[in-house]
Amino acid sequence: MKKALVIEDNEDNMKLITFILEKNGYATIRADNGRKGIELALKEKPDFILLDIQLPDINGLEVLREIRGSKVDGNIPIIAITSYAMSGDREKMLAEGCNGYIEKPIDPEVVIRQIREITGE
Repeated sequence: MKKALVIEDNEDNMKLITFILEKNGYATIRADNGRKGIELALKEKPDFILLDIQLPDINGLEVLREIRGSKVDGNIPIIAITSYAMSGDREKMLAEGCNGYIEKPIDPEVVIRQIREITGE
């Protein structure tokens, strides 16, 4: 069973995302802020990460950079999930090292389709 790390500070979004993942056969690890997300990425070595961009402590871009630069695995698939969808944001996040980008509100089919494409399932 593949393991997903979900880094999301909004409780409702966390419940929805983890429900979608678990319903589709993924184990989930949860972090409600960026620092905890980085810590869990290093400790748990998930198969992929779903990363909210707007977090209460550090922003998702900083989280992305720290994970990419860490000993975990700079190649771990990271998918940005955000409601902060301004022109050029998708391109910026992909250029910074995200493997995918999903806009909120969350569409379960889009989430699973992107995960499967990115993880090669």
